[in-house]
Amino acid sequence: MFGGVEPLEVFVDLLSEIESDTTSSEFYHRICEAICRLTTMRRAAIFLYDAGRMRVRAVGSHGISFTRLAKLRPTLHDAPIAQRALLEDRVIVVKSDAIDREVPPDYAQLLGITALVCTPLAAAGHRYGVIVADRGAGDFELGDGERHLMWTLGKTAALAATARNATRQQERTRRLGERIDLAREIHERVMQRLFGVSLVLSTEADLSPELRERCRTEMGEALADLRSALERPLAPMAYETGTTLRAELERHARESNLPIVLSWDEGVEVPRRLEGLAQSVLGEALRNVKKHADPSRVSVAVRRAEDTFTLEVRNDGITGGIAAGVGGSGGMGLRLAAFEALQHNGFVEFGPEKAAQPPGWRVRLVVPVEETEEG
Repeated sequence: MFGGVEPLEVFVDLLSEIESDTTSSEFYHRICEAICRLTTMRRAAIFLYDAGRMRVRAVGSHGISFTRLAKLRPTLHDAPIAQRALLEDRVIVVKSDAIDREVPPDYAQLLGITALVCTPLAAAGHRYGVIVADRGAGDFELGDGERHLMWTLGKTAALAATARNATRQQERTRRLGERIDLAREIHERVMQRLFGVSLVLSTEADLSPELRERCRTEMGEALADLRSALERPLAPMAYETGTTLRAELERHARESNLPIVLSWDEGVEVPRRLEGLAQSVLGEALRNVKKHADPSRVSVAVRRAEDTFTLEVRNDGITGGIAAGVGGSGGMGLRLAAFEALQHNGFVEFGPEKAAQPPGWRVRLVVPVEETEEG
């Protein structure tokens, strides 16, 4: 039952979809389904370490509600079974008499776990996460053949995930190159024209009709160049993050030690196509606060008018470092977010609020939405 080439065939099918439009969660759901099909496990889930958010999160499951798993916030500290599986690079099985010592008791109760198999998701010296699986209820033994198969599936799944991530990283690198090219093109074709016009208009001498016409022509061509540049698609209009803006706000409030005060208008939902963009802007704004400011209050507001969605982050901890460092033009992350917002016909503005008392810093995302557009 646990030999042959079927496991390899299953994962070859998965690898063949890496460059397709399959979402991240669907990809990992398929891996969990394959594990249950090839073994005696009835339920399986994959937990990966998210370096960007510095936390462990569920990315896929089979036989159990993914929505329930996504709410969990496990760590290696409170899951000794995962620690041992990764450090020793082997499949660990725990039974009902030890389950409360291996995973948080509330997790075991929530998921109805009595016995659990934990498989390291690791390959080539890199530890990505774990696969946890069970047979639904009751203790069980895992034979040598099935144990080795689970270990092999963990390695194969890690390689599949690595290949998928490499493909996505190449795509992100290409998109970044396109955005940099856009910035360079706007500078060379638009800003230089506008700078020349501003020099002419700043003179105190009266302008001749010919010079006025030349300025009008240059302004028209600059606007045409800008419109042409911004019509190029530079990024996917939506991308999956595996979470929501509301969940990210709750996580930052819990983990960042920032004095976040949230104002979220009743009934407002983030349009699904804007989730990735909104989370990116929020993350960059809060990273800049932690890096450059010492605030007593970080205000986050989520608003929705009939035709616009707005996310605003303000803090009252502006310092000389901010004014000198980020204050002039913003960090690279916010610049890239601004380019991404353009693809949604929106904009990101950021800068110091020196007139405020105490002086503050604001980041604001504004994107037009349809009146009937839902999250």
